[in-house]
Amino acid sequence: MSIEIRAYDNNDLDNIRSIWNSVIEEGNAFHYERPLSQDQAELFFAEQTRTAVATLDGEVVGLYVLHPNNTGRCAHIANTSYAVKADFRGRSVGEQLVRDSIESAKTNGFRIIQFNAVVATNVGAIHLYKKIGFKQLGTIPGGFRLGDGSYSDIILFYISLMEDNSL
Repeated sequence: MSIEIRAYDNNDLDNIRSIWNSVIEEGNAFHYERPLSQDQAELFFAEQTRTAVATLDGEVVGLYVLHPNNTGRCAHIANTSYAVKADFRGRSVGEQLVRDSIESAKTNGFRIIQFNAVVATNVGAIHLYKKIGFKQLGTIPGGFRLGDGSYSDIILFYISLMEDNSL
């Protein structure tokens, strides 16, 4: 399995919107409550520092968006979100997306990547982030309302992008 990661282009828009919206509809990872319309998706993916897609044999199977986590004096901290097509989860697509986003964040001058709200029930993502070297900052009890209306904790993670791990 050879996965290629590249910057998205407008030809990818329908595929990435579909993958993104499926994660929203699952209701257990993204904070968004409503799927993106075509117009919203066009704007959303274009305004990111980087939107990248993972392809396998020409098929778009995942994506990430990279952008500043905040503005001003905190603009050196990036945030990323990842989405993998359901049929391709557990096949290292997510890991390759995370690793590529780390390199892209460095290239774009970010010093840190911070995840504000990793849902505690997303054990695959948590395992992956720890494997790659993200550090857990803390937990916010009941910080995420799942699609079924129940609540789950959220976990904050970060990784330093500096060679010497200085912040």
